[in-house]
Amino acid sequence: MFDWDKGNITKNLKHGVSVEEQEEVFYDVKSKRIDDHKHSIIERRFFMLGETKKRRKLIVAFTIRNGKIRPISARQMNRKEVSIYEETIKSA
Repeated sequence: MFDWDKGNITKNLKHGVSVEEQEEVFYDVKSKRIDDHKHSIIERRFFMLGETKKRRKLIVAFTIRNGKIRPISARQMNRKEVSIYEETIKSA
């Protein structure tokens, strides 16, 4: 389901985000997907806002390649992103 290789497997450790946490965001039933029009030049990109098992609120930028989710970057959400995520939860 996920596309990991040497180009992205350790990339987000600098933000303190493990591969496992990035994947957990996609299994959060309250997660919110947003189209990333700004960076969708060569291929379509998205943001996934969600929460990990440890209740960390993360945003993961990703694309779909060969039918698999390919994470590009991941970090903790900023205040604006947390607001968007929490509004999604309230309206669900």
